[in-house]
Amino acid sequence: MSLESVYRDAMELNAIKDMGKREEAAKAFFEKLNKTQLPEKFNWAAEIFEGLHVKERGDQLALIWTDLDTDAEQKFTYKELAANGNKFLNFIRKNGVAKGDNLYMLTPIVPETWFASFAGLKGGLVSVPTATSMTEREIHFRFESYKPDVIVAFEGLTDLVDDALKTSGCTPKAKIVLGKKAGWVSYTEIAGESGEAEAAEVGKDDVLFCFFTSGTTGLPKRVGHSAVSYPVGHLSTAVVQGIEPGDIHHNLSAPGWAKWAWSSLFAPFNLGATATGFNFTALNIEKYIATVAKYKVNSFCAPPTAWRAFVRIDLSKYDLSAVKYSLSAGEPLNPEVIELWKKATGTEIRDFYGQTESTCMIGNPPWMEGKMRFGSFGYPAYMYDAILTDDEGKEITQPDEPGHIVIRLDRWRALGLFQEYIDDPEKTKAAFKDNMYFTGDKASFDKDGYWWFVGRSDDVIKSSDYRVGPFEVESALIEHPAVMETAVVGVPDPTRHQLVKAFVILNKGYEPSKELALELFQHSIKALAKFKIPRIIEFVTELPKTISGKIRRVELRENEEGKESGTESSEYYYHQFPELSSKNK
Repeated sequence: MSLESVYRDAMELNAIKDMGKREEAAKAFFEKLNKTQLPEKFNWAAEIFEGLHVKERGDQLALIWTDLDTDAEQKFTYKELAANGNKFLNFIRKNGVAKGDNLYMLTPIVPETWFASFAGLKGGLVSVPTATSMTEREIHFRFESYKPDVIVAFEGLTDLVDDALKTSGCTPKAKIVLGKKAGWVSYTEIAGESGEAEAAEVGKDDVLFCFFTSGTTGLPKRVGHSAVSYPVGHLSTAVVQGIEPGDIHHNLSAPGWAKWAWSSLFAPFNLGATATGFNFTALNIEKYIATVAKYKVNSFCAPPTAWRAFVRIDLSKYDLSAVKYSLSAGEPLNPEVIELWKKATGTEIRDFYGQTESTCMIGNPPWMEGKMRFGSFGYPAYMYDAILTDDEGKEITQPDEPGHIVIRLDRWRALGLFQEYIDDPEKTKAAFKDNMYFTGDKASFDKDGYWWFVGRSDDVIKSSDYRVGPFEVESALIEHPAVMETAVVGVPDPTRHQLVKAFVILNKGYEPSKELALELFQHSIKALAKFKIPRIIEFVTELPKTISGKIRRVELRENEEGKESGTESSEYYYHQFPELSSKNK
């Protein structure tokens, strides 16, 4: 059988304007897809991108790209994007690269990233997206654990790459540079290749992506996604996002982590939409929003840190009337940010959730707009049989009881789940237990079925007999006008096991002080139950983050171990303020 009909059905589904009917159609679509016997061979680039979209909408724009620093602009139709991808594939094949080889992409938000991604999919290569912020040590770790067969990199990274190749003992078949570098082939030499290329015969379970996880705990794992799990699995993402055929979709994320593949590649291209890419050196919030308005973006996806910045500028200066869907992913978004964006644009920011190991598993689909509970990340997507369990793996059925987010596999295996942790059967076995996949995250649901994120299983703070989710505390703190960003962790305490500590980055115009710390403690008292109130506040200028922008709370916790109390001049303790003791001890 061909999967083309599945993609056609998905396009028809997302074109339904009546949201009640769209919801019914989505449920029926995934009930059917979850039971569908997939073909043994599937090449998404050849069968869907070219076989469906190039054939039927070849002259429609597939990609709009601009550089915010220089205002350079390039546009590519579906036909042109495929041709450029085929040229890249033909070139690397001439250099001995074959199906199953590893393609490292150390590229920024440039059109060549889309071309190379297409080539990898069509050629049956294993694409290894790698952030351009990597250090030589981090690149070395990747090369040593998963050798590169072909590398495409921007010029500024080539010295680091060459050093990592030398120390790891790797010799790739081809090194292609965006620019010029001795010992590398310039990408411009690819222009003379043919715009047509033969598609590799790709098995549905063949690994086509290797993502090094963000490293929230321990060294990064290698997440292997198949020829099906991302191309087909991201139909879940596209439906939850609401992207419609012909829409202009924008995603604020950089290549090198899974979210770029989610929302800059598969979600728009699965449904015949137009992807956009805005390259920049340093994020200029005003210029970014102006560019969203300039290109009349219809669906806009960004991480929480960006949304918090966007709502702090005067949005009335920009024509954002084309925006139909506003989306957030990465970590739960604070309700007050959703309110501010809605006031400015008329659209609600819909939160959704997934992992490097999956596609969209839980979210607020477009039919939830107007019915969302701000701060909730929705309910399980129809592709996934998601439940909550206790520590023993028993399903939680009572509302408001935190549990582990688990995907059951006994009724069907969600198509968007990864294949394995590459070359690590022990970690794969640990994640897949008792016919379930354990995400490592925790949540709860209320009496009406809305799900609420609690935090990473290892981020949950145990203070006295209470469990405190860091996000709830962070959400409360960020409501204070002085707070730009915050991260909350549990730090060792001999009496309570852990104390809740908040690291706070201040907005412009505010300076660390004892008086401001008191304000934040008092603000927390009004917003949180007593056991959730931060007992320590430390003002900082930056927070450790993964390449995908997620806060590395594990690093904050590790830094606290063995640290003597009161050693930081910008650190303030709850017990230092007598004016608080009468209300909360």
